[in-house]
Amino acid sequence: MATQPTYTISDLAREFDLTTRAIRFYEDMGLLQPARSGPGGRNRVYSTRDRTRLKLTLRAKRLGLSLTEAKEIIDMYDSPRDTGPQLRKFLTVLAGHKRQLEEQLADLMANLDEVKAHEKEARLLLARLDKKPRGG
Repeated sequence: MATQPTYTISDLAREFDLTTRAIRFYEDMGLLQPARSGPGGRNRVYSTRDRTRLKLTLRAKRLGLSLTEAKEIIDMYDSPRDTGPQLRKFLTVLAGHKRQLEEQLADLMANLDEVKAHEKEARLLLARLDKKPRGG
């Protein structure tokens, strides 16, 4: 039987372009659970499972999920239970983030419209100033 590959903290940091400090933070949050080796358990040994969980964590972050939400969803996928409730939970979380992003987009669009209106007004005022005869 073949042994599963393992990774050092440096391997994962390099692969995912993270600092080792960020990886230790994810470990503190309970997202990663490396085995320990070496004197006093100083060396972290990450499994394929840890690597996958890190990849999923980074994907969740890109989607705008908090680390707590990411952990909740990743932990559900880790459990041997039925995937139906997990997928429903994931869809609920995604729907909330989608709504939040749509609200932010609407706010940005309104802000952009306001900027355009001010820009138009300033150009009209400037055009009027440029048309006035200079001096007296």
